Amino acid sequence: MHAKPRNTPTLVIALLSAILAGTTLFAGPSHSASFDCDAQNLKPDEQAICANRALNDADVKMATTFQLLSGLLAMGARGTLHDEQSAWLKTRQACGGDVACLKAAYDARLKQLDQAYNNISRPL
Repeated sequence: MHAKPRNTPTLVIALLSAILAGTTLFAGPSHSASFDCDAQNLKPDEQAICANRALNDADVKMATTFQLLSGLLAMGARGTLHDEQSAWLKTRQACGGDVACLKAAYDARLKQLDQAYNNISRPL
């Protein structure tokens, strides 16, 4: 009996997420986010993300997933993905330092990115 083959892109995303999760265990929060937590002019949303491990981890996952999707999508879809990301960043910034709002924003964006990944046409 043969084992069912794994979906390679899903495996790649899972492996990268595991690697990133492992590296964030050893790095302090100021080095984990997708932006520089040591910068002097952080906005309130960025300050909250840097101060909260769960938000920091969500930011890393979102940024990693976004980068992976950017490489998998065709040019037109990639442009749409980037436009959606810019709009989402404005939504995140509107949360200010509200941790619950930021968590909801990350949850919604990660769900959108997962849906975008699931909608990619793949050969059988």
